[in-house]
Amino acid sequence: MKVAITSNGNTLESKLDQRFGRCQYFTVYDTDTKGIEFIPNPNKDAEEGAGPASVQLVASQGVQKVISGEFGIKIKSLLDSLKIQMVILKQPEKSIQEIIDMLNH
Repeated sequence: MKVAITSNGNTLESKLDQRFGRCQYFTVYDTDTKGIEFIPNPNKDAEEGAGPASVQLVASQGVQKVISGEFGIKIKSLLDSLKIQMVILKQPEKSIQEIIDMLNH
């Protein structure tokens, strides 16, 4: 399963970005192959519509679960309609590596 984690950087030491639509990067982790890809978020500076555009981005990567600190009001129904699970993690100090370790256990 592919999981997108919002990240403030493009390394495993980077921290969880609390913002979904305007995060710096999406870390796409494949729980089957253990593959990791860092995708810069082209929507982070968008005037409007960053959230829905970011949903389309993660959906195009085949993601089935998204982990972030918070999601905008329009996002839940969009993710639900695409059958993508939304996980809110209120721990901004967590590194991407720590989150991946949690997914593997």
